Amino acid sequence: MIVDIVLVVVLLLALFFFSCAETSLTVVSKPLMYQLEVEGDSRAALVNRLHSRKERLLGSILLGNTLVQISASAMATSVAIGLFGDAGVAYGTVVMTVIVLVFCEILPKTIAIHQANDLALNLAPVMRAILWLFGPLVHGVQAFVNGLLRLAGASLKADGGPEATMAELRGAIDIHTVEDGVKHERKMLRSILDLGDVEVGEIMIHRKNLATINADMSVSAILDQMTASPYTRLPLWKGEPDNIVGVVHSKDLLRAVRVHTGDVDDIDIVALAAPPWFIPDSTSLLDQLQAFRKRREHFALVVDEYGTLLGVVTLEDIIEEIVGDISDEHDVLVAGVKPQPDGSFILNGDVTIRDLNREYDWRLPDEDASTIAGLLLHESRMIPDVGQTFLFHGFRFEVMRRLRNQITSLRLTPPSADLPENGA
Repeated sequence: MIVDIVLVVVLLLALFFFSCAETSLTVVSKPLMYQLEVEGDSRAALVNRLHSRKERLLGSILLGNTLVQISASAMATSVAIGLFGDAGVAYGTVVMTVIVLVFCEILPKTIAIHQANDLALNLAPVMRAILWLFGPLVHGVQAFVNGLLRLAGASLKADGGPEATMAELRGAIDIHTVEDGVKHERKMLRSILDLGDVEVGEIMIHRKNLATINADMSVSAILDQMTASPYTRLPLWKGEPDNIVGVVHSKDLLRAVRVHTGDVDDIDIVALAAPPWFIPDSTSLLDQLQAFRKRREHFALVVDEYGTLLGVVTLEDIIEEIVGDISDEHDVLVAGVKPQPDGSFILNGDVTIRDLNREYDWRLPDEDASTIAGLLLHESRMIPDVGQTFLFHGFRFEVMRRLRNQITSLRLTPPSADLPENGA
């Protein structure tokens, strides 16, 4: 009987091991194991190989767990009958249920959840041996199960695809960056994933804000305009502003002035300009970023489907979508957002929704409009008057200023601030 009791204890320890292995190898961090394998950790490489054969791994664990649990229960019942007679069946069942539930299921799995990575690295060599031992039997059982699933018409393909992978990445970023101190990094990572979904038309500098050069001006006047401008590249037009004939780089102009021996007005500014590069407004930021790298250019002119100039987009604009605003000593700082003491914000109408969502962790929709004024027009289905207020998506919109049909300023009150009881 002592031998039987010792065997029961050994079997319970084996059940403890299988529970730890099942949980730790299931919840182990795949990115961490991959990084450790790259750094040369052989145990991490073994964990990754086990994961690549997940069906056989789980099958071996379940087979071992089932065999051990049934054997331990049978031997414990035999010992209880020897001690208490027929009543030992009930005693053995109650005692084994408590022991298995507490010490062989809840306890090991709780430990494994909190120490998953370390336990997975330590248990992987043992699981490799168990997988080799039970592999043929598990393979046969799995083939039988797959046959039953096919007969039932169940799909054996993995769920999702590229979309599911992207959603998983976004979820991982949100989960692992909840703590303070990594808010900016989370914004950058999410912006990188969103590059393929954002079009250049949403981030371009609109034509009404463009600084351009008239090719009919004298070179002296052009030189004065370029040296006074904070930009190094300016579109050059001839005849009418939409007729862009080139892009002038300040360095090219300065070099030409430096080597020119006569009157600077004799310089052919059109010949000095680089050919304009036109792109459609529907180009994604990811495609445009790759195009900038391929062409080794930093400046593109955005046109619509009719060929009308809409604005310009630069490499810096795309990079700022990832890392945030990049300002240097020549940048012109335009006040677009003014926080108010009552929790509201005074916004310029052309402030983009993406910038607001990224800066303040809001969830304003940007599918149908790219600016905050555009969102108000889309939701209200009208051109509101100054002083009108609206409540959309939990935010309170109040029109502050309007220039003809353009909303130039509005007050936005987020849900966290106190809202008036009534609004339009």
